[in-house]
Amino acid sequence: MTSATKTRVVVAGGGTAGWLSAFSLVTRLGNLLDITLVESEQIGTVGVGEATIPTMRNFHQLMGIDEREFMSATQATFKLGIEFENWGQKNESYIHSFGEIGQRAWMAEFHAFWMAARDSGLNDSLDDYCLELKAAKAGKFALAAGKKPVNYAFHLDATAYAAWLRKKAEAAGVKRVEGKINNIVVDEQSGNIRSLELDNGECVQGDVFIDCTGFRGLLIGDALGVEYEDWSHYLAADSAIAVQTESPEPPRPYTRAIAHDAGWQWRIPLQTRTGNGIVYSSRFLSDEDAEKTLLANLTGKPLTEPRRIKFKTGRRVKTWHKNCVAIGLSSGFLEPLESTSIHLVTTALIRLMKLFPFSDNFGILAERFNQESAVELETIRDFIILHYHQTARDDSPFWDHYRTMDIPDSLRHRMTIFAENGYVWPDDVSLFRVDSWIQVMMGQGLQPKQYHHAGKMLPPEGLKQQLAALKQQIENQVAQLPPHEQFIQKYCPAGKVG
Repeated sequence: MTSATKTRVVVAGGGTAGWLSAFSLVTRLGNLLDITLVESEQIGTVGVGEATIPTMRNFHQLMGIDEREFMSATQATFKLGIEFENWGQKNESYIHSFGEIGQRAWMAEFHAFWMAARDSGLNDSLDDYCLELKAAKAGKFALAAGKKPVNYAFHLDATAYAAWLRKKAEAAGVKRVEGKINNIVVDEQSGNIRSLELDNGECVQGDVFIDCTGFRGLLIGDALGVEYEDWSHYLAADSAIAVQTESPEPPRPYTRAIAHDAGWQWRIPLQTRTGNGIVYSSRFLSDEDAEKTLLANLTGKPLTEPRRIKFKTGRRVKTWHKNCVAIGLSSGFLEPLESTSIHLVTTALIRLMKLFPFSDNFGILAERFNQESAVELETIRDFIILHYHQTARDDSPFWDHYRTMDIPDSLRHRMTIFAENGYVWPDDVSLFRVDSWIQVMMGQGLQPKQYHHAGKMLPPEGLKQQLAALKQQIENQVAQLPPHEQFIQKYCPAGKVG
């Protein structure tokens, strides 16, 4: 197509969201689009979200990204799950892994068979039947255990990731324009954005605008007036402090989320350093005390000064309005407890590419986009609330607030039916699987009173023998895996691939 017939796409803002948007669109729709990205070197990015979930691998495959090259460029390590420490109770921990627990049947999930065996005297933990969880605890990793693929994600340097994507996007034809946005020109009749006026006098015109301006939401919020729905009554955290440290130990193949009296601390191992931070609510903890808590709980020497970030949990009432689509933080924010930030960028981009407007008739496409986005955000919101609400902790006003607060009806229904009958189902967007809900609910102390009796149709000793054989199989598979650090050095050492 000629440039005159191509749809002009303007991406406002860089960082991970901006450059991932530009790279994805030019990779999959490049022949149909003329893509310009506007950003200013004077404006920093949040760039502290360094943990991901397995959906990122699928997205990378769709975009033709070479995994080894990407990991080497971003000092990435592998991630098999998240360890939650002090959440259900102090001095207790569990791992929400990316793996499948046991072997499910069509009538009942594996935990029902395990509970039947437990009632017959079995002493094994449910953890014993998940390869990824056992490998995480052992500090081991490989892409597969024998013929069984391992389900994994990544820890990565978000700033390096954005820079790597920029290089790829520009090589594929994306035009980058340097400058701060001074004014956003909106057509009086249609209400669509016509152009961005920059501080250097340049004017960037477009047909479709993607708002990647972060929390500010310059296009979707300031220019188009789309309201922000505040969810702080469900998720009280409004602040974070991040700091990078040296790595005092080999990188573990999982993220750590360590609960404190008024928030939680992340610890994310990269090849060259460790990312650390604390998420907290200013209603329950001052910035100064939060910083003291974080610095007192570091395990390596700080490499950077602590960086404070303020945010408001919630979402835009519309993430697509007129000819503007908000991607990333401009569309909404959920704290990174389950590492969903980059996932939300990638799912929004897939949604946009499927619903891309090749005419000026945006209405019905935007309506569908907004419906799917709302369900997705609300589903993840409920899953995060679960971690806070299902707790026995009563040692601080922070935990008292979460333990006793009202929760969404959708989450209450899910928790109640599991507590009474042990029944669980995938969420509405197929992000958190049955095993995810089970690991978090039971890990936080929600134990079912009853369970499906499919397991009792089998002779008790026969059932226990089957479980013992499965447990042994997983132990043998884990024993054959190399140490996590050793695998990284062969597969994707920092700066040495590609």
